[in-house]
Amino acid sequence: MRTGLLAKKLGMSRVFDADGNHVPVTVLKVDQLDVVLRRTAAKDGYDGVQVGSGTAKPSRVSQPMKGHFAKAKVEPKKKLVEFRVDAASGLDAGTRLSVAHFVAGQFVDVSGTTIGHGFTGVMKRHHYHGLRASHGVSASHRSGGSTGQRQDPGRVFKGKKMAGHMGDVRRTVQNLKIVAVDTDNALVMVKGAVPGSAGGWVLVRDAIKRKLPKEAPMPAGIVAAGA
Repeated sequence: MRTGLLAKKLGMSRVFDADGNHVPVTVLKVDQLDVVLRRTAAKDGYDGVQVGSGTAKPSRVSQPMKGHFAKAKVEPKKKLVEFRVDAASGLDAGTRLSVAHFVAGQFVDVSGTTIGHGFTGVMKRHHYHGLRASHGVSASHRSGGSTGQRQDPGRVFKGKKMAGHMGDVRRTVQNLKIVAVDTDNALVMVKGAVPGSAGGWVLVRDAIKRKLPKEAPMPAGIVAAGA
């Protein structure tokens, strides 16, 4: 099990395949992704790697975190996440990861925080058709209608679809195909949509329901020193 990549969602675009077919893609940017800490089973009870992306202003980093980054010999990072890996896929602190970690045609699982919509009604949240526009309906066209029953059972069942908070939750979309990898600009283009808004952080991992391509680098795609 390899590490994943922490990327920033730039937005959606499109590419054309060899047959001229239009393919909608989400463009993900990997910005100076460095390994900050290596977890080991002997010391931590499990194997994993902590990675950080982006560059944070030193004035916005706490003293303990400054020491954490200094120990890894990397610049302060805006975002830190951790991936579980197997012992053979562990990476030492200071290693910089590349978008070449993934290959075109590979399937990945992408996790992110969905766009928040605040408190919404049942028509937007659950796609209710609403009440009729005439025949006695007055000022309640977008309401949910009846929510309960008669005296028996005399209550509203748990899980009833009603108005409430919508979005701003963690979601994972599985089996998204990587259309292209641009190593020069550190971009990954994934077919279809991924959770979150433009500018949001997403985690990209090898798909757990698909076999890893033989072309995928092991233990990871690494930027060569001095590159």
